[in-house]
Amino acid sequence: MNSDMQQLWTEFLADLATPAFTWQVGIIIAGLLFAWSMNGALRAYVMRKAPETWKVGIGGINRVLFPLTSLIFIYVSELILKHWQHTSMLLIAMNLLVAMAVIRLVVYALRYVFSPSAWVSTMENAISSTVWLVLALHVSGILPEILHTLEDISFNIGKSKMNLLLLIQGLLTVLITLFIALWLSRWLENRLMRAQQINMNVRVVLSKLIRIGLSFIAILMALSAVGLDITLLSVFGGALGVGLGFGLQKIASNYVSGFIILLDRSMHMGDVITVDAHYGVVSEMRSRYMVLRKLDGTQVVIPNETLITSAVINHSYSERKAQVKMPLQVSYESPLERAMEIMQHAAMAQDRVMQDPLPDVKIAGFGESGIDLTLTFWIPDPEEGSGRLQSDIYLDIWRAFQKNNISIPYPQREVRILNAGTPTMPAAQG
Repeated sequence: MNSDMQQLWTEFLADLATPAFTWQVGIIIAGLLFAWSMNGALRAYVMRKAPETWKVGIGGINRVLFPLTSLIFIYVSELILKHWQHTSMLLIAMNLLVAMAVIRLVVYALRYVFSPSAWVSTMENAISSTVWLVLALHVSGILPEILHTLEDISFNIGKSKMNLLLLIQGLLTVLITLFIALWLSRWLENRLMRAQQINMNVRVVLSKLIRIGLSFIAILMALSAVGLDITLLSVFGGALGVGLGFGLQKIASNYVSGFIILLDRSMHMGDVITVDAHYGVVSEMRSRYMVLRKLDGTQVVIPNETLITSAVINHSYSERKAQVKMPLQVSYESPLERAMEIMQHAAMAQDRVMQDPLPDVKIAGFGESGIDLTLTFWIPDPEEGSGRLQSDIYLDIWRAFQKNNISIPYPQREVRILNAGTPTMPAAQG
């Protein structure tokens, strides 16, 4: 344990049975109560008055407002009180409040940058445990000795001499700068997605390029900050090129195909498409794949390369509406014009059926059992499906046909027995 921390703990133990301990406990309690009251009042006022675009930054400030307000109150009190007595307990409390502020801010940033998932919760727990462990080592006075031991463990990477402490610092610097870059790219992406005057596909492409560019710049800055030679990345770049040429070829093709799809505007979010045997609505467009939501609610993940190399039917490429055809057959004895009129009115009575153009009924042909008719109409929302709508129309047609004595034929066969009257020859007797 170093001398400063040893003196701190000696003063703390010596003050336990003195009025100095009571004064410090009272200041800590007063600071926490002051921070709690200020935090509630400021949060309610600021969140009510602040513009919507400020809510993200204000959300982060709200989470560190309580420990920071307490820290300022206790720090000012420590500056005044240290002229008359020991303030070791206040110093320990300030270290705890700093750790609390760091944990709250990092956890909030994680939840803002990444979508909720199991690994995010695991990362939050790991960061919290790491911060508290470092604080415990610092307060106990062991941290300087550990850092000195890590610095003594040295090794060479190429022509550069490294030690374990510098390597850990480099990794932390890379993670922190990359985390800041991702946070900044997420903020820019949210602002970009609200720009309605820009095409959605262009917005998605720009947001992905911003994230990739900022991440690359962050890594270069972090490596330069820790003193590493950036020219070493050329070796890594060569290895990456070989990997892309062999094992990662398909993955790279999917990413490139994703950018091509977004730039050529052949598909958009919400389009109704058919890929192979899958029919549904485009619900997500990612860098590597596209998520197709089928009408039964299932999600199909389709690689972007498949969308480039296979035929894709985009039912809403030029316009959102879709045509629906319903075949029907009536008997030859039924009034044909009346049957066609009933079918048209049954479609027009449905709210989802467009009235411009009007539903139309055409004669498709003359079958063996009856006259083939086709009812054609348009719907503005093909992503909602047409199964239920066709069922309702068929039911209305059936009821109207029964009222108007219009029959739907079924296959019939006429069997004739030839030579039915010829007498049977008697069997020969011998």
